[in-house]
Amino acid sequence: MTWSLFPVRRPVAPGQRPPMAPGLPSPGPMDPPRTLPERRRGDWDGVDFPQEIPDSVVNWGWYVDGTRQDCESLAEATAHALADEGFVWLGLHDPDDEDMAGLARRFNLHPLAIEDAVEGHTRSKLEQFGRTLFLVVSTVAYVPQRERPETSEIVTTGQIMVFVGTGFVMTVRRGSQTSLKRLRKSMEKHPDRLLHGPASVLYGVLDTVVDDYQQVVGDFEDDVDEVEAAVFSSEGAHEVEQIYQIKRELIEFKRAVAPLGVPLHNLATRPYRAIPPEAQAYFREVADHHTEAREAIQSYDEVLSTILAASLNRLSVGQNEDMRKISAFVAIAAVPTLIAGIYGMNFDNMPELHYVYGYFILWGVIIALMGTLFVLFRRNNWL
Repeated sequence: MTWSLFPVRRPVAPGQRPPMAPGLPSPGPMDPPRTLPERRRGDWDGVDFPQEIPDSVVNWGWYVDGTRQDCESLAEATAHALADEGFVWLGLHDPDDEDMAGLARRFNLHPLAIEDAVEGHTRSKLEQFGRTLFLVVSTVAYVPQRERPETSEIVTTGQIMVFVGTGFVMTVRRGSQTSLKRLRKSMEKHPDRLLHGPASVLYGVLDTVVDDYQQVVGDFEDDVDEVEAAVFSSEGAHEVEQIYQIKRELIEFKRAVAPLGVPLHNLATRPYRAIPPEAQAYFREVADHHTEAREAIQSYDEVLSTILAASLNRLSVGQNEDMRKISAFVAIAAVPTLIAGIYGMNFDNMPELHYVYGYFILWGVIIALMGTLFVLFRRNNWL
């Protein structure tokens, strides 16, 4: 998807750095150190930020008018964000209970949202806690055939939790899927993508995740085409196990993708304090791409069901053909068995029993009957 984020609120001439927010002095070489502005009252206070940032915080930044600002500490950055001077973006990866508990106190996060962030959540969802918007989105990654483990796992899943509040956005990533490092770098290179604050980051995360969905859909398409060609080839290979494996993983992929439809619909249609009204059109765009991916998954599921049924039918037909061949050979072999059984009864009055050429005549009859049955079965495609 191409980036075409929300309308720019403050046009900036090419090569010119966006101006600092009102009340935030621009320090010169001889100016005294910048002083923190007075904090306003809000839904969070940012108190007691430690000087040492937890290891789970992989990156953080303070942004004003879309541009990342130099800042000595997270405490200073949050103080400026509390004064309506830009916003803070924290990125966490697999935080523990202690890390999330500390951030929850400082950003006034709801305990239920913190529980989902620590333990993970299996379904995508969107909830509003006071002024904080909480989003859970499932992430997926395709595993190439050469890297698949013994369990033959085709897709791996994870989660990204996003807290969007007044002056801050926090992304919590669970698993190794959908790294946000590239997203942050891309948005920092284009400050106009961050002009609308936390809502811009939320849009960027959803756009990246849905792009990954579409990439995995394309990888699944290759797998489906491969098994389809194998099943309907002239050799008629039976790929039942592989088809079932792909179908099982496709169902898991569908479980990760489908629930995101409701949160995207709500972001595109319902008003939220953290989402500017003009941003809803862009969330509708993400929702459209998500619908395309979901419909593609559904179509592949139906195609795999058809291929599986066709493969089972071909396998059944092949087994029937084998049984006909076996039956034909049994019938041919029954001729000498029958004749030998009759002449092995040791009766005295039997035709040609004491005839000089009886042995040879009997062999001739056996060969003639077996040859006749072979020709008949061959004409009927039993052999």
